[in-house]
Amino acid sequence: QVQLVESGGGLVQAGGSLRLSCRASGSIFSINAMGWYRQAPGKQRELVASITRGGSTNYADSVKGRFTISRDNAKNTVYLQMNSLKPEDTAVYYCYGGVGVVIFSWGQGTQVTVSS
Repeated sequence: QVQLVESGGGLVQAGGSLRLSCRASGSIFSINAMGWYRQAPGKQRELVASITRGGSTNYADSVKGRFTISRDNAKNTVYLQMNSLKPEDTAVYYCYGGVGVVIFSWGQGTQVTVSS
């Protein structure tokens, strides 16, 4: 079982930046990918970014060029650097861990609010 603990959400003005962190513990050998989904009120959860153990990344079109996902394998931590934030980025952001498209674990979620 993998436990995921997130941190770094908050309130920021449009154009600002935030960095989210997600630290994994437990059976981390069982996952080869980590990343972030987000869910805004009244909308479906959507994939924001993912990164494999080898460092391959994938981004939603809506965040390309603004968000950067990275990982520190020694710390079992994944980061999401979010720049040029827009009000439409407002959502609860969830860290996940899994293999390919199969998600084994979710974080508790962290609120990101971007004011206009």
